[in-house]
Amino acid sequence: MIEQHLDIPTADGAMNSFVVHPEEGGPHPVVLFYMDAPGKREELHDMARRIAAVGYCVLLPNLYYRRDRDYRLKERTPEAMAQMFALMATLNAATTECDTRALLAYADALPAADATRIGALGYCMSGPFVVWAAAAFADRLRCIASVYGANLVTGEPDSPHRVLQRVRCECYFACAEIDRWATPAQIQTLQAALQAAGTPHRLEWYPGAEHGFAFPQRGAIYNRAAAERHWERLFSLFRRRLQDAAA
Repeated sequence: MIEQHLDIPTADGAMNSFVVHPEEGGPHPVVLFYMDAPGKREELHDMARRIAAVGYCVLLPNLYYRRDRDYRLKERTPEAMAQMFALMATLNAATTECDTRALLAYADALPAADATRIGALGYCMSGPFVVWAAAAFADRLRCIASVYGANLVTGEPDSPHRVLQRVRCECYFACAEIDRWATPAQIQTLQAALQAAGTPHRLEWYPGAEHGFAFPQRGAIYNRAAAERHWERLFSLFRRRLQDAAA
């Protein structure tokens, strides 16, 4: 495996990123891995390595680079959570489009990457980001996966559920049964919007799982069975849409 920590230039500055891919057998299909709210950290690097190990070039950027190149949520105190939410509030559809454009340009120039086969993955905060990316770059993304995505249904004009008519790729939504950030009513609205837009999709509930179930370092919230199920779904999606060059 080849790993690099490097800066990817964007219209808003240098986006420090983690890039990992197999040493041989390329060029490899690309997975854009959008971080969750606690920041780009070793836990996510390990997840990126797991994806890369089965044949992908994974790009994991620090989406907070405009404000903080080194942010990590270290403790869940009220003060620390307030700081995290403040950083979250700086990201939206426009920043997602800016950052995704930069990631695509980087992939286009990377010899190890097959930039004709690109998917995107988001957790929690970045669940909406992959939808926005697929809407903004419908000609580039072949699939997206949103794992317990938060704020997929809002009252804003650019709410992810309102841009689905621009999304043409296959979408997977993994929904935790216990999730105050994505309530059953919101997911019902999302599913209705997916059906109305004719968006190719699979929306799946994870019974008994809590928001954050896929992260091994989330303590009691981590649900190994649900986490492994989500990995199986991701790898199935990526094989179907990225490994087959004719897909």
